[in-house]
Amino acid sequence: MSAPQTGDPVNDIEGGEDAAQTLLALIRAAFPHQGVPEAAYERVAATVQGAAEDSTWMRVKLAQGLDSLQALADGRFTELTTQEALPLLLRIQHTSFFGFVRQTVVVSLYEDEQVWEALGYEGPSFDKGGYIDRGFDDLDWLPDPRIEEYDGEPLTEVVSDLPRAATTASTRGAAVPAGQSRARAGRTGRGTSGKGATA
Repeated sequence: MSAPQTGDPVNDIEGGEDAAQTLLALIRAAFPHQGVPEAAYERVAATVQGAAEDSTWMRVKLAQGLDSLQALADGRFTELTTQEALPLLLRIQHTSFFGFVRQTVVVSLYEDEQVWEALGYEGPSFDKGGYIDRGFDDLDWLPDPRIEEYDGEPLTEVVSDLPRAATTASTRGAAVPAGQSRARAGRTGRGTSGKGATA
């Protein structure tokens, strides 16, 4: 039996309206965003289908994956809410089918300018001179930071866990790897055995 030719359906669902609607529902459930227009999701679904056309193996995987997704949902995946669809997506998240859809969508969806507008992203700034003079800190969807002045007792010294007798000179050597200098090696030897270390 010969392999299917590019452009020919590999099963009943591949290339049909049912497959397109299942793929669209999958993308909406996996990447839910309020305010993103349906047209943006439709463009992304078309991109996924177009990417699958480059490989017969991927066309088969996409067709089988969409078919299996519908089977898991008893033929009503397109009718599920995002919350209802999530457990099914978690069941297929490690399949090559879902991996292909995810990696294609995550690039094409967030390159869509309608999606930028819905999410409040102003787009690239290099051609406009950068963000520094274009309201780089106008994230009005974040709460205002809590800023409080310290009004307690003045802090006169830094708390340290070092003994009072410790000095910079006495602690600096601890950070020097053993053997780095003859003087350090000598101090180490005297400290452990009471005798000077030999060279």
